[in-house]
Amino acid sequence: MPTIQHTDGLIAALFTPLHPDGAVHYELLPALVEHLIASGISGIFICGSNGEGPNLTLEERMQVTETVINAGKGRLRMIVHVGHASIAEARKLARHAQEAGADAISSVAAFYFKPTSVQNLADCMTEIASGAPELPFYYYHIPSLTGFSVDVLDFMRIAEKQIRNFAGVKYTASTLWEYQECLNYEGGKYDVLYGFDENHLPALAMGAKGCIGSTFNFAAPFYLKVRQYFEAGEIDKARKQMLFCVEMVRIVVQYAPIPAQKAVMKMLGFDMGPCRLPLEALSDEQYHALHCQLTDIGFFKFLPTGEALPAPLTTLDNS
Repeated sequence: MPTIQHTDGLIAALFTPLHPDGAVHYELLPALVEHLIASGISGIFICGSNGEGPNLTLEERMQVTETVINAGKGRLRMIVHVGHASIAEARKLARHAQEAGADAISSVAAFYFKPTSVQNLADCMTEIASGAPELPFYYYHIPSLTGFSVDVLDFMRIAEKQIRNFAGVKYTASTLWEYQECLNYEGGKYDVLYGFDENHLPALAMGAKGCIGSTFNFAAPFYLKVRQYFEAGEIDKARKQMLFCVEMVRIVVQYAPIPAQKAVMKMLGFDMGPCRLPLEALSDEQYHALHCQLTDIGFFKFLPTGEALPAPLTTLDNS
């Protein structure tokens, strides 16, 4: 049975870069890994929602997984999302992740034919997790995208009994009261990662240590400053820094969130290419408007553009 590791720090939900024709741009992935290391990231979540995992073929997901792990193994914690509408295919991805050297796996609930109960969900996750018995398994709770919601604490009670490699939950929802219950279940035995970027500071107040986020790809230094202030007991400064993060997220989500975030990466020197349909890239007008809005709040004042990799920043008070 794998040891449960309690994550501390930021895990970036990695984008999958694409060529203009929609083919995966594998060659860019090692540079993205180096960028994240330079930004102070602790781990990578591979082929999740932000990485357009459900829009990639099995072969593409496997090659992305191998490329990222080879680029960052031993320097970043590698969690591979293996969720799929087909439980059998998810199990294949789990087995491959283990063979590729991943540190852990995670899966969403099936999102076409959905689970019918908490027990049914646990049975599905048990089947997937059994594909990689040597790796810690995290249930990925994201009802806004799967269209499936469940009492996560009830799931944990069942999962700990029947999923031998159950390690915790990637909790991506705004219901902080339930997150806190899960975090403290069995005295905090399980690793419950928080995944709602704009609730980062409230999650820290609930006891969060490890968090997975999409905006960590380009704004990790801002969140690291929030954590630094919080841990130092400088709560007013933490609130001020967090408000900046919230303003940034509010601007980005005015547009389609994943295409907009890929656009931000391009503004910072990483051309991530388009998205896979049904996601659509921002128009030129939207791209310009997004750039202007981020400029207005001082975003680019602290995050350099161009080819140079941004180093962790130390002065982010935005005063």
